[in-house]
Formats: sequence, C-alpha cells, structure tokens
Amino acid sequence: MAKVYVFLANGFEDVEALIPVDVLRRGGVDVMTVSIDDDNLVVESAHGVQMIADTLFDDCDFSDADLLLLPGGMPGAKNLYEHRGVCQAVLAQAETGKRVAAICAAPAVVLAQLGVLDGKQATCYPGFEQLLAKARYTAELVTVDGNITTAEGPAAAFPFAYELLRQLVSHDVSEQVAEGMRFKHLMA
Repeated sequence: MAKVYVFLANGFEDVEALIPVDVLRRGGVDVMTVSIDDDNLVVESAHGVQMIADTLFDDCDFSDADLLLLPGGMPGAKNLYEHRGVCQAVLAQAETGKRVAAICAAPAVVLAQLGVLDGKQATCYPGFEQLLAKARYTAELVTVDGNITTAEGPAAAFPFAYELLRQLVSHDVSEQVAEGMRFKHLMA
C-alpha cells in the first residue's frame, strides 16, 4: 500500500488538503496528515476550520513515503517553507526521485524556492508564477513532470487528487473513485 504524508501548516487551504486526503483514502492509500506545529495536532485552515492532524512532524520518519504532499493557501504555504524540517524532507524526497506534490501557492512558495522545480514544468496559483523563474510555467490545472506534480488552486483539487491516485495505485482505481464520487458526471 502506498504511503502519503500531507503537511498541514496553519493557514492551509481547506479543499487543497482535504480533497486529496479523501480521494487517496477512498483509493486505498495510507495517508497521514502531519501537523508541522511542534506540539499541537490542531491546525487551523486559511478559513478558520480547525483540523486534528493524525500525527506531529517530529514523530514521523518520512523514509517510507511514496509521496509528500503540500497544500497551498496563505499563510500556509509560507509556513511550510519556513519549517526547516519540511524543507529537508521535501528536498530528500525529491533528490531520491520519489514523488512530491504541491498545489496552489505551495509549488512556487516552497518547491521553486527550494530548487525542486528547476528545469521542470510546473503550475501554481496565478500571481505566484513569477517565483517559478527557473521552471517552465504551464498555467494548467495539473502538471506532472517526472516525480513532481503541481496544481493550480482550489478548483484543481479533484483533478490533482485523481492524478495522484493514478500515480500511486492505478488508472483504473482512479477512474473508479472519480466515478463513485460523481466527478465524471460533473465533467460530462
């Protein structure tokens, strides 16, 4: 079973974290939500929703991660970038060729500033693309370049999640989950 860690920082964008968690869990993926706070499992979203993470950052060993996922939102993405441990985990994951995914502001605010997107195609929330100076900005809802998957913003949360499920499990499972959630009906 694939293992995913979703980093949650105060100010994360609600749907960009919760939709991927929901879709991936429906698809049979082992997903752990991780509070980056030193001693508090409760993380507050950009819209004031309090979520209880599964675990604390300091209690994790990310060596078993198939994917590290960074939701966007502000100041959530900024808070992720300012967390030394998150940056180290993301760099280690990317350098070993394992999957990293980020959505909204996180591709630009975190991945681009860490150099993870250098020479790669990527997308992000409009207005942050200037931070992708060493990447090729696509302006697509979801962009996959090797082991890196980026997505544009809240409206991309479902396509982003189904793409990650496809990568981690299979195309068929991703399609089945999308159909079961009536996403295919929505897009018809």
